[in-house]
Amino acid sequence: MTNQEDYLTALKTIVSEDGRYDLEAYLLVQNALSFLLSRMKERRHVSARELLEAIGQYAGREYGPLGREVLEHWGVRNPEDFGEIVFHMIERGLLKKTDEDSKEDFAGNEDFWNSFK
Repeated sequence: MTNQEDYLTALKTIVSEDGRYDLEAYLLVQNALSFLLSRMKERRHVSARELLEAIGQYAGREYGPLGREVLEHWGVRNPEDFGEIVFHMIERGLLKKTDEDSKEDFAGNEDFWNSFK
């Protein structure tokens, strides 16, 4: 089994155990993170706000004005849901965090939805 297969298997396990979010929502987080890191001059830890901005930009490019509907179809109703997704991925060792990072860092970012207008 390859690392990519292991990664996908871990995501599928999260989805089957939790069930609130579709696999596509987890893949979106990973794709948006890769998109963000590719635009940075050097790799470093990113904040929740930076990740949310990247998710909005990436999803906005991929889905345009239907982005919010697509995310809602996948179970994402607010930015805090991305905190849940990210921390599920952290718990499985798919992402890393600092001691200062928390799910609450994703709260209060209601301007996130402006990416889809």
